[in-house]
Amino acid sequence: MLAAGRLTGVTEHQLPTRRLGNQGLVVSAVGLGCMGMSQAYGLADEEESLATLDRALELGVFFLDTADAYGDGHNERLVGRAIQGRRDRFVVATKFGVVKDGPMAGGVSGRPEYVRSCCEASLLRLNTDHIDLYYQHRVDPEVPIEDTVGAMAGLVQAGQVRFLGLSEASADSLERAAAIHPISALQSEWSLWTRDLEDDILGTARRLGIGLVPYSPLGRGFLTGKITDPQDFGPDDFRRENPRFQGENFERNRELVRLLEQLAAEHGVTPAQLALAWLLGQGPDVVPIPGTKRRANLEENSGAAWVTLTDSDLVRLSGLVPPGAFAGTRYADSQYAYGSSPART
Repeated sequence: MLAAGRLTGVTEHQLPTRRLGNQGLVVSAVGLGCMGMSQAYGLADEEESLATLDRALELGVFFLDTADAYGDGHNERLVGRAIQGRRDRFVVATKFGVVKDGPMAGGVSGRPEYVRSCCEASLLRLNTDHIDLYYQHRVDPEVPIEDTVGAMAGLVQAGQVRFLGLSEASADSLERAAAIHPISALQSEWSLWTRDLEDDILGTARRLGIGLVPYSPLGRGFLTGKITDPQDFGPDDFRRENPRFQGENFERNRELVRLLEQLAAEHGVTPAQLALAWLLGQGPDVVPIPGTKRRANLEENSGAAWVTLTDSDLVRLSGLVPPGAFAGTRYADSQYAYGSSPART
């Protein structure tokens, strides 16, 4: 049985916190993914986005996630505006590695000189003197990860970065990176909709003491139950081209979400809260970062922190939508999946 507690309404209690890694990084139990405020999910609304960031702090959602590639720097500038005058109340995570311009545009770079230049540029856009958590956005298949993480470690030593993370890294990449410098967090896609991480990466991360930060924990909005027709997406919404939102895949996936909707309704929670609570129930080292640009969604998502699932609830949910149940690949381009690094020569 699901323990209802205070679920669907907005709680004014501050969210509980969780620890990522063994190096002292403490964040809100649910974070806020900021990418959609600048790209990928339809037209941006800067006024509502800033109001959402204000509301996040009121609710105790102080873990913000951005990247230099989001909106070609717009997202970092937006977050920078939101944190001004209260920088010490936020934990800000950003990323480097997806090249935005020049001959390598759209590719990935982990070259040490690129790491350093990206950090300097992010600090300027965020208008801050330090980044709390700095991720490599994707592993560079051409540069040994030891070289990249070595450069990232230099940023820690210089006081520009507090903690290091990787995104979409393979188990081998995690092992090699952690041998150079402690890694506090792995940000990868993980949800009832995408469970690839559970095969070997999850166990490796936990053995190394690396916290888990699932992005797209609501299946890019699909697990909310609010997406009923892919034609509703605007022309600039990237989900129009995502395999899981197309044709027969969409219909098959809607059937699975209906099962979640029924279970959520039985216990007085929303499908989004149920999906996030499942992730939170996977361990105290898990901190999902559902993305939104609207206050109403933020309030709903943060309510998941107050949902208590029993072990039997978790097993039931996992069985309801087992690994591989959702149809379609998670990206049209496989280059964005778990990355491995070449051996150092």
